[in-house]
Amino acid sequence: MILIADSGSTKTDWRLLLPEDKISQATTVGFNPNYQTAAAIQTELAENLLPQLGAHQPTQIYFYGAGCSTEAKCSLVASAISAVFPNSQVQVMSDVVAAARGTCGHTAGIACILGTGSNSCLYDGQTITAQMPCLGFTLGNEGSGSYLGKKLLNLYLNKELPPDLQAAFQKQYPQSQAEILQRIYNEPFPNRYIASFAPFLQGWQRHPFAAEMLHQSFVDFFRLTVCKYAAYETLPTHFVGSIAFYYADILRKAAKSLNIQVGRVLQSPIAGLALYHQEKSKF
Repeated sequence: MILIADSGSTKTDWRLLLPEDKISQATTVGFNPNYQTAAAIQTELAENLLPQLGAHQPTQIYFYGAGCSTEAKCSLVASAISAVFPNSQVQVMSDVVAAARGTCGHTAGIACILGTGSNSCLYDGQTITAQMPCLGFTLGNEGSGSYLGKKLLNLYLNKELPPDLQAAFQKQYPQSQAEILQRIYNEPFPNRYIASFAPFLQGWQRHPFAAEMLHQSFVDFFRLTVCKYAAYETLPTHFVGSIAFYYADILRKAAKSLNIQVGRVLQSPIAGLALYHQEKSKF
């Protein structure tokens, strides 16, 4: 049995590939080795994943995760998983590999993540051949939930939003400035918290100010990532993540303005990953 995980900073989707092409699924919180210890990840897996799997014990585990961009970070996550599944072979890879395999499969393309954070790569159908640096939510993450949330909070706290948006934002998020700053600077997972404000824009996509903010955020992402890859105007560019999924219309318009051909736009790559590993296991 093969267990597959697609883990963002907020949520992890799990798929267990069973005999006769049957699939079982589970969900846990997201994991990120930039903000969690191996012990914390191990505890979460033992307490919340194991009960969902029941008696099933995977022989192979493929974990694709946010923050798993270096050997040290991958090893940290692998040690936590191995402690919970001591009889399983464990491979840990970055979430951008998940995006590539889950959207491109075995064909060439550009794969992008636009969720809590953002990332991208150039994929030849088998391996990642180029990747722009992922600078995290402090220095980068253009187009992501944390990027949009940071912009919204900055404008709101400085009273720079249009009056109707300012009032609506305050009604939806009545926290004081002190409470917001406490959560950002003194509590765990500031990226998750900042990104939690991005859904505000969902109900205001047709508002000129909100639409322009979304459009420009996506243009920022394209110019700093996708446009740096060779043949970006001819290869399809695929997307995974909640931001790409819920703001797909504006995303497509921003892409078109830069001659980028949008392919698949998925909320999660997990279905594509399950298919990828099903096909691979048959060879």
